[in-house]
Amino acid sequence: MAMALAHGLKENHTLEFVARDVSKLEIIKEEFSANVYALKGFDITNKNILLAVKPYALTSVAKQIHGKANSVYSLLAGSKLEALKNAIPAQNHVRIMPNVAAKFGASTSVLTGDIAKKEEAMAIFNAIGDTFWVDSEKEIDIATAIAGSGPALLTLVAEAMMDGLVKEGMKRTDAVGITNSLFKGFAPLIASNHPAIIKDSVMSPGGTTAAAYAALEEGAVRSSFIKAVGEAFKVTQH
Repeated sequence: MAMALAHGLKENHTLEFVARDVSKLEIIKEEFSANVYALKGFDITNKNILLAVKPYALTSVAKQIHGKANSVYSLLAGSKLEALKNAIPAQNHVRIMPNVAAKFGASTSVLTGDIAKKEEAMAIFNAIGDTFWVDSEKEIDIATAIAGSGPALLTLVAEAMMDGLVKEGMKRTDAVGITNSLFKGFAPLIASNHPAIIKDSVMSPGGTTAAAYAALEEGAVRSSFIKAVGEAFKVTQH
């Protein structure tokens, strides 16, 4: 996720990289032509920090840095603002949940935190896709299932469609191409229509879409996706 964000931000922002694993620094330096630093002893004073480590590593990282940052933008799923403020001193703290499409400037990013940084945060992360500011940490934790994990859920749909085409006799390369094209065309469609309207416009009496839709309902696909959002939310509360 950190590298996807870096690729998405590099055109509009000057980036510096701080890493716990110093063996990665030269690779990062070469890839991004950026300044790189080891974590231990790093001074964060007056810097804007994008914190991209595993949530369990927050305490360890905090012990190795010093100073007071301007802003901390945290990607740590489920890590509360209070915990961030206690661990890393800064003028402002903001949580952000993007996804790996940030690499292509197509992330869905949900943010919350100190309202004083709302406009600045939205401006920064608009460079990687669409941004949505929510009013509570509960909402960003709920949104994690779609904003963060959503690409993985959609890969399940895409792969199943590809496999279904192959099962009925289509060549794999054609199945992949057709499914990929479907997803590309669906983006502007869903942006301009309610899902139910799209479905009703395609489904004719006794037709192929009605048969396919009924099979999905028998498999409780809709219910499973709703439950998936709930299960992801539960994880952020632990």
